[in-house]
Amino acid sequence: MAITLSLLLVVALLVVGVPFWVSLGLGTTVMLATTSALPLTLIGEALFEGVDSFALIAIPLFILTGDVMVRSKLAHDLLGFAEATFGSLKSGFGTSTVMGCGLFACISGSDAADAAAIGRITMARLQERGYPKAYACALVASGACTGILIPPSIAYIIIGLVLGISSSTLFQAAFVPGVLILLSVIITNVIVNRIKGYENSLRKFSFSVWLTELNRAKYALSIPIIILGGIYSGVFTPTESAAVAVAVAVTFSLVQGRIKITQFPAMLGTSARVCGVILPIIAVALLFAQALTVVDVPQKFVAGVMELADSPTEVILLMLVILVIAGCVMETGPNIVVLGPLLMPLAQEIGMDPIHFCIFMVTSLGLGFITPPFGLNLFVMSGLTRTPVSQIAKHAFPFVIAMLIASATIGFIPSISLFTLR
Repeated sequence: MAITLSLLLVVALLVVGVPFWVSLGLGTTVMLATTSALPLTLIGEALFEGVDSFALIAIPLFILTGDVMVRSKLAHDLLGFAEATFGSLKSGFGTSTVMGCGLFACISGSDAADAAAIGRITMARLQERGYPKAYACALVASGACTGILIPPSIAYIIIGLVLGISSSTLFQAAFVPGVLILLSVIITNVIVNRIKGYENSLRKFSFSVWLTELNRAKYALSIPIIILGGIYSGVFTPTESAAVAVAVAVTFSLVQGRIKITQFPAMLGTSARVCGVILPIIAVALLFAQALTVVDVPQKFVAGVMELADSPTEVILLMLVILVIAGCVMETGPNIVVLGPLLMPLAQEIGMDPIHFCIFMVTSLGLGFITPPFGLNLFVMSGLTRTPVSQIAKHAFPFVIAMLIASATIGFIPSISLFTLR
């Protein structure tokens, strides 16, 4: 009863608009006080130990790298190269837009940053090519979902910290599933475009233009190569690769005169504000997860689910439903730190590899960025273009279905996630 009342308190505080970390912190404190699971004197120590992690330093650094890419317009070079590569195909500029989202995802690790950056660059041109405004918003919002699915990803850093798994290993495992989601968005756009006939231009491929764009984008392309190459080769940890990426991005931008030193305070302020939102959530949620473990909630949850589901297939489907619904109503970070410790024992009970589970969880939660009522990417694009969220969400429905199929495929076929680790 004490645990139930504590959880109801958290829900009630969220409903009335109390910030998530405050709601969860108060609920956890009430749970500890009423169950005597842990001494209240340990709360302060536990909070600081939760964020005392070298891996978390990567979060502000990846955000800072993405901000430098946008302000210096290196992100424009990425999109230009993508268009030169794929623009000659049917639905070419739509495909180039999604590929631009994927390339920027290899740098920023954030969905919202991906949507905002690529949306500013492509929206006017998408409409010029014949795409309706609301559909163009949905396309960018869906492509930007790869921000947390293609490494480096803030979500994988968080889930690795929460569940005690190396973020380097998760980055290595996440690449193929992330590309699968990217391809699902591209294929869906091609099918919709063939049916609706949106894109009204077809440029011819020019090798000389491609070489020109490649030369222009060489500095921008070198940054994801450094990040992923350093991590996958074992030369850098994710945190070290993030620091190197910042240094390289800043150096390129300064040498080319794309940014000024006077812009640094604003860029540092952006990273600080994002971390100011993320870190309190992580600190409180880790304490919450520890409290749940002490009072045997995960064990009881696993026992209850196994009574309802008789097979691993049913359990995976149930987890998929839980994660998709959770992603619809809450941001990925809080979902990871709350649901991760609950669902991980359930996944282990059916023999699911922990790495596979993490990839499946983050991928499934990623649908929440384009599904109401939360749908962060939908709101980003709505604010950017003044298009009603309801219209964008309607056009995003085919992409939701495609990503749902891809997520289920990742859940049922472990080799998609574990292939690169073997």
